[in-house]
Amino acid sequence: MSGDSAGANIVHNMGIRLGEEKLNGIGIPGIILVHPYFWGEESLPSEPTEPGKRSMIRDLWHAAKPTTTGCDDPLMNPATDPRLSGLGVSRVLICVAEKDMLRQRGWYYKEVLSKSGWKGDVEVMEAPGEDHVFHLMNPGCENAAKMMKRLVSFMNDDK
Repeated sequence: MSGDSAGANIVHNMGIRLGEEKLNGIGIPGIILVHPYFWGEESLPSEPTEPGKRSMIRDLWHAAKPTTTGCDDPLMNPATDPRLSGLGVSRVLICVAEKDMLRQRGWYYKEVLSKSGWKGDVEVMEAPGEDHVFHLMNPGCENAAKMMKRLVSFMNDDK
């Protein structure tokens, strides 16, 4: 499974459910999270601290899930999810973009997933000089081609 931005968030949450609700006869070995739309109430190092930028992310999340408890809702901030170690796949590829204000959350996801007790392999690929979903805005650029090559390689890997 794979998704970008909010789709990556959905894929992560499907992976959590997969760990809880096994699908008979269906094996999903890995997930790809491209520029995942994760956030939290507290800023991480290198994350924007400007109230306008932070409120934009928060307001979009509240529009998507009006009943949310906020940006530390486990659906938005996997670091707060006590089920994280039960992620139902054995491999995760996280793609981040250097200029994306969500970049640090992708790296943080790797860190908390690795420390959670989850037994899989997780890696991050970073696109230098690029912003959020750059591959959709400029699919012919060199970094989009590199990312696509890595995604294909991850999907074809039999680990």
